[in-house]
Amino acid sequence: MRLDHATLRTRDLDGHRRYFKDVFDLSEGFRPAFGFPGHWLYADGEPIVHLIPARAGVPVPDGSAECIDHVAFRRDDHDAFRRRLDDRGIPYSRMEVPEIGERRIFLHAPGGTLIEVAFRDSEPTEMSQEFNR
Repeated sequence: MRLDHATLRTRDLDGHRRYFKDVFDLSEGFRPAFGFPGHWLYADGEPIVHLIPARAGVPVPDGSAECIDHVAFRRDDHDAFRRRLDDRGIPYSRMEVPEIGERRIFLHAPGGTLIEVAFRDSEPTEMSQEFNR
């Protein structure tokens, strides 16, 4: 397992996009059509920073609407991981992203933090989206 990416919520998508490109030399790359705006910023061919809009009317602790939305880990044992969650009665939701050949599981840590676990398939397949932000 390894850290896959961090998703940041912001009121200034373009400002954050420019900042990460300029300061960290990240490049903007492909992002699936999720139905809401955002940017994926890449390093060494991998998307490591995802930017999405702040949710209207949803306060964050410091009131700025700038926050880390979730962190994602990459694993390669999708079926075994799902069985582990099912066996422990841990609730989760799923998202399948055929454009990039990924299956994702979303769950919440005890304090409420959103955790994504991403699994890359060898070949993109026809899948349906089960998780709706």
